[in-house]
Amino acid sequence: MDYHVWFAYVVTAIVFSLAPGSGTVNSISNGLSYGTRKSLAAIAGLQIGLAIHIVLVGAGIGALVAQSALAFSVIKWVGVVYLIWLGIQKWRDTESVSAKAAHESRSAGQLLRSAVLINLTNPKSIVFLVALFPQFIDPAGDQFQQLMILGITTVVIDSLVMLGYTSLASQMGRYIRSDRVMGRINKVFGSMFVGCGALLAAAKS
Repeated sequence: MDYHVWFAYVVTAIVFSLAPGSGTVNSISNGLSYGTRKSLAAIAGLQIGLAIHIVLVGAGIGALVAQSALAFSVIKWVGVVYLIWLGIQKWRDTESVSAKAAHESRSAGQLLRSAVLINLTNPKSIVFLVALFPQFIDPAGDQFQQLMILGITTVVIDSLVMLGYTSLASQMGRYIRSDRVMGRINKVFGSMFVGCGALLAAAKS
């Protein structure tokens, strides 16, 4: 995989991880309730769930590339459309993250299992990966190597972002809960998603 392709993926993956979602809600809630150290188990759980999705998506894309170049191309264009649609939806979303501190104490194991289920049952993650991965894969290259690079990059970036959200929540929880602030954040990331989709479309024309 060329360095410039990987760097472009890093930028896109950062936007994906930063955009508010179920993993964000979980990280913020745990940060408010348990602090950063205890919440590390939950962050690990989120990454386990994400890694399972990555394996499933990677296996499917690899099989698709081997069978049909046309189908692979169609998936790439569907991915462009999805990124732009997601950006529009995110721009219109003004709902705040409901990060309510829990009153019951939970063990690290419970936090980990809960986080795994949160990501495993989140269809947006696997749909986004299906839309995203093909944009950065060279069908003529080593599929396994490329998917490994993209997968590891995704997990590392998401881990760091969730750690950042968790740490931030313990310090600035009341601001994160604000509808006005979250509305502004959503508009910023909505614009980024649309921009990523537009750039990918331009690169294919």
